[in-house]
Amino acid sequence: MQRKSNFRDVFYVSDGTAITSETLGHAVLGQFPIETHQTTHPFIETNERAEQVKTLVNQSYEKTGIKPLVFYSIVIPDVKVIIEQSNAHFYDVLNVLVEPLKHDLQLEPEPQLQRSHSINKDAASYQDRIAAIEYTLAHDDGISLNNLDQADVILLGVSRCGKTPTSLYLAMQFGIRAVNYPFIAEDMTSLKLPAAIEPYRFKTYGLTIDIERLVAIRNERYANSDYASLEQCEKELHKVEGMFRREAIPYLNTSSLSVEEIATRLLDISGLKRKMC
Repeated sequence: MQRKSNFRDVFYVSDGTAITSETLGHAVLGQFPIETHQTTHPFIETNERAEQVKTLVNQSYEKTGIKPLVFYSIVIPDVKVIIEQSNAHFYDVLNVLVEPLKHDLQLEPEPQLQRSHSINKDAASYQDRIAAIEYTLAHDDGISLNNLDQADVILLGVSRCGKTPTSLYLAMQFGIRAVNYPFIAEDMTSLKLPAAIEPYRFKTYGLTIDIERLVAIRNERYANSDYASLEQCEKELHKVEGMFRREAIPYLNTSSLSVEEIATRLLDISGLKRKMC
C-alpha cells in the first residue's frame, strides 16, 4: 500500500512515560506540512517489548514503502539497540540535549529511568500534586465554593468552554489548585461575580470561546437542544464577556487553543509559578 509522500507514520517510544518524546515530536512535526498517523509506546523497559515495537515499525515500512519516524527517549542500552534496528528514521530526543550539556558541563551523564526518577525525585512534590488533584476535583464545575483561600486560580466561563480540562491539567501537571465555576442559562438575567469569589478576584480569570465553536461542542453532547442553539450560545457569551469586562476580570479565548496552551497562557498572565512535580 503506497501512501502519498507527505504522509508519515510516527512512533513515540520511551522506557518512561513517553511524554518528552511526544511533546518534542509534536512541536517539531508542527513545522512541516505533512499528515501523520501517530502512536505512543511508553514503558518499553524489556527486550521483549522492544522487539514488539520493532515489529510494528517494520510492518509500517513494509506496508507503506516509506520509513516511519521514531522519536525516542531510551536509557536502557539493550532496549535502545533493538529499537534502532528498526527500518525507520530515528530522533533521539534526549541525546540532542545531553551531548552539548555533557560538553558544556564537563560531566558524564548518569542516565536514570524516567519513571523511577520522577517518582523518587521529590516525595513532597508528588503529594502536593495529589492534593491539588483532589482539591480541583472537589471544586469542579461549581460543586463547591468553600476553601477558596486555598485556591491558586479560579476559572469562570460558560458551560463547555474548557474550564474542567484546563483545571485538571493545571493540577496534574503543575500541582496547581484550580477552582472552576460555570455560568448557566439561569444566571443570565442578573449576571454578576458570585459573592464567594468576590474576595478572591485577584486570582480569578475568565475563559470564553467563539460562538460557532461553542455551538458545535454543545451539539456533540446535546444535539438540537436549546442549550446548544446558536441563540442561547450567543446570549450567554455576550452576557459573560460583558461581565468580565465590567468586573475587570482578565479572560482568554480558548477556541483555537489546546488545553496545554490554555494552561500555559493562564500561568503566564497570572504569574503563577509552575510546580514541577
